[in-house]
Amino acid sequence: MSVKPSEAQDVWKDAGENVLFEVFKLKRQDQAKEQAGIQEFVSRFQAIVRSMRIRANEDHVRTTLGFSSKAWDYLFPNANKPKELEDYETLKGPKYEMPAAAGDIFIHLRADRETVVYEMMNQLRPFLVDYADLVDETKGFRYFEGRAIIGFIDGTENPMVEEAADYAIVGDEDPEFENGSYAFAQKWRHHMDIWDKLSTETQEKAVGRKKFSDLELEDGEKFNNAHNVASQAKINGVEQKIIRMNVPFSDPATGNTGTYFIGYSRYWKVTKLMLQNMMAKNDYLLTFSDILGGQLFFIPSRPLLEKIGDGEFK
Repeated sequence: MSVKPSEAQDVWKDAGENVLFEVFKLKRQDQAKEQAGIQEFVSRFQAIVRSMRIRANEDHVRTTLGFSSKAWDYLFPNANKPKELEDYETLKGPKYEMPAAAGDIFIHLRADRETVVYEMMNQLRPFLVDYADLVDETKGFRYFEGRAIIGFIDGTENPMVEEAADYAIVGDEDPEFENGSYAFAQKWRHHMDIWDKLSTETQEKAVGRKKFSDLELEDGEKFNNAHNVASQAKINGVEQKIIRMNVPFSDPATGNTGTYFIGYSRYWKVTKLMLQNMMAKNDYLLTFSDILGGQLFFIPSRPLLEKIGDGEFK
């Protein structure tokens, strides 16, 4: 069997104009009931997405649905498990840490119009509320020119679109879960009052790139812990890549403005290595940011979602 991007969920395409992330935690009150309920939800998810792509056929509807390691064990106790799916645990470095967050079910919706995203989630939520509690909802948006909320072009290190699927989609190294993907979702809150007081030159040294043109700085011009240095991951001397779809969000009423980092990858070990390096090198972005939490999810292929929805995967 060969990798078929058409059978994957939307793990290697654009981040979207209007974005919604929702994370649910299973109630764990009646396992059999919740297994049946999530089976129905997955079936409905597929149908609702198909419907919205007809109703809003020019809005570039993109969706992903995934499950954490603990959810996998609870919902599919007799089934095999993706090789690298594990429960994400808090990473600690010399100065900072990246805490884990609760979460069993992960939903990532995006479309050109916010009304389309709202309509999808409004139809999906009733099939979940009896079996899972919403623990995080984050509404994101595309900033000017695809920039991060801190003003720099985002996703520069992503593979070219022609190659992206190879970095995001599981291949024959795990045949049963081919065309799936590992998604790491992590929420950052930035102290923008601190960041905005830095000079443009200091910001550029912190990120490792020019702010306006996006040109990468020479190594000697960057801080030793510049973000594009600290977040690199090399295995056997070869730089590894993932698909980043970082999304800005802001809720001034609660003082939360930041970045929702979502990384899709063929190998969780690559994303994990990046996070470990950021901790070990005290990534400069952490000096004005708080990590609110993160968790790892597996995004099944579309055919596997169909099996789950039909009750054939338990």
